[in-house]
Amino acid sequence: MANAKGDRRERELVNKLDEEGFAVMRAPASGGATQRELPDVLAGNGDVFYAIEAKSSSGDPIYLSGEEVEALVYFSQNFGAKPKIGVRFDREDWYFFHPADVHQTDGGNYRVKKETALEEGDPMVALQADDEDEGSEHGIGDVLNAVAEGILSVEEAEEMLG
Repeated sequence: MANAKGDRRERELVNKLDEEGFAVMRAPASGGATQRELPDVLAGNGDVFYAIEAKSSSGDPIYLSGEEVEALVYFSQNFGAKPKIGVRFDREDWYFFHPADVHQTDGGNYRVKKETALEEGDPMVALQADDEDEGSEHGIGDVLNAVAEGILSVEEAEEMLG
């Protein structure tokens, strides 16, 4: 999201998360200011912490490279945050996905269609009530799916579930 619209959308996301009671920071190094791959936004409320890769589109599907998703999962695991892909389509709200729930293309990239976001994405309020640690829909199954799709190694999955 190196363009002006993307930057504006990231700032909008930061403001919305702040309004929801999260301590939030937009990573200044996102977009290539450093060699380290960092998520666009970090947010936490004392109970749950997220590393968010934010993408927006006027209506076309949103694509993320396999490297972006791998870097998000890697950072999240090491930081102790839950990885989320935040998507926003024009005239719609933000919707969030665990990386294991995003469609992986044959080429190893990831895609979120607008209709998928509206039907299956978690709205902002769901971030407050996230209970992945209690075995909800984004718990053990998501970790196992991430292993099956090659997003996580078995060792990484053991650490997350251990």
